[in-house]
Amino acid sequence: MSTVGAQRDLVADDRARAGRWLWLALASLGLAGVLASGLVFARMPVLATLVTDPAFFKRCLVVHVDLALVVWFHAFAAALFAFVPSRMPSNVIARHGTVIAAFGMAFMLLAAGVNGARPILANYVPVIDHPLYVIGLGAVGLGLAATILDVKLLPGAEAPLGPFSLPPASIVALRTAGICILLALATFVSTAIAVPAGLSPEAYWELVMWGGGHVLQFASVAAMLAVWTVLLAQVLGHSPIDRGAATTLCLLLATPLLAAPLLPLFGPTTAAYHKSFTRLMQFGIAPPVLAWLVISVRALARSNRAGELSAEAKKSGAFLGFFTSAALTVAGFGLGASIRGPNTVIPAHYHASIGAVTVAFMAVTVPLLTAVGYASPSRRVLALSRVQPVMLGVGQLIFAIGFALAGAHGMRRKAYGGEQQIRTWAEWIGLGVMGIGGLVAVAGGVLFLVVVFAMWRGRQVRDGSTQRGDAWLRLPSTRFNA
Repeated sequence: MSTVGAQRDLVADDRARAGRWLWLALASLGLAGVLASGLVFARMPVLATLVTDPAFFKRCLVVHVDLALVVWFHAFAAALFAFVPSRMPSNVIARHGTVIAAFGMAFMLLAAGVNGARPILANYVPVIDHPLYVIGLGAVGLGLAATILDVKLLPGAEAPLGPFSLPPASIVALRTAGICILLALATFVSTAIAVPAGLSPEAYWELVMWGGGHVLQFASVAAMLAVWTVLLAQVLGHSPIDRGAATTLCLLLATPLLAAPLLPLFGPTTAAYHKSFTRLMQFGIAPPVLAWLVISVRALARSNRAGELSAEAKKSGAFLGFFTSAALTVAGFGLGASIRGPNTVIPAHYHASIGAVTVAFMAVTVPLLTAVGYASPSRRVLALSRVQPVMLGVGQLIFAIGFALAGAHGMRRKAYGGEQQIRTWAEWIGLGVMGIGGLVAVAGGVLFLVVVFAMWRGRQVRDGSTQRGDAWLRLPSTRFNA
């Protein structure tokens, strides 16, 4: 086979694998959105008092969080990782990682319906204490590991072109995300081995999920940085950050995590284990992310001063998606710094932070769908795709502000339905604002599903031609050499 033919086969394989991961991510997000609607109502004043079984919402919360964070974030990151162009074919196991993960997600959903299954609201990765659910989570992790342990992870192996425009800085960030996922999985395993016997299910799962859950946050952030760079590259016509600077910042982000799988071996029940991962996230994420953001904003400012940033570019979905995601990131950092106890400021912080990642991923979804073979969207769908990330981002921001207001006045976290006690007007107003923001965010999520459904209903390219994911709201197409 000729070199050109072989490269064409690699591109086709990448598109197929990325498409499978993308649809798995979208399915998980849709299911998480359905569960989120019930959770919003369970927190709103008056409506909350109508619910007498808090365990029902806790079970919904477990599945919602794991679908929205574990599956959606990391399946989407795997889809992006599949677009890293390689000169060599992927191994057979990597090509079937989505099948393993899909079975895992099905097991998670089935376990949620098992009578008597006990919801454990462990931090970062809550669980349902049932073998079926644990097997499901493990299968999702195994599917991700199968995809990431691939030649694409190796520097210098990429081809000059792939089926989707990835600037070199984005390739660095995606490899970093993959390494972080692998380190998180290793941390889960080492913690499970080190945890002593005889603990209650709540204590056991809290310890097992604590360390690896922190490391997963680094993976999500690295994938978000990759998407920021793709978004701004389409606006600017060039990458806002070069490969060297991206490599330095990614090393700063990921290098401390090399110790993560070893920390549990020194005693997962010790205060040092708990504090080590807390400090790792507190001081390990913000500096490189803010540095990446400053470099990106400076590139935008230079382009604007030079008259190179058109009014059309400023109204594009790529620009609006980046701006909204960046604003939520900064808000999340600010709220995180203001945490002073186990109240709803904590979920305010992480809803802003996860909202930032979600908005970025949503802003790049339409071009990704065209890259995996779907026809460019209609004008109406294109217009909706501009508005949708902003709507969801604004809703998430209002949601976080409401939660922070209630938490600042003492509203405790992880209380649902009849457990929730609203003692002051400030808590009532805060939770009311939270509910309004939640409904706006849910509306943004529904609009996202409308856009995705419209793309799915549209004609899929089946003639083997490579349709680039560069139809960025009528901005010029940009290609990069890796």
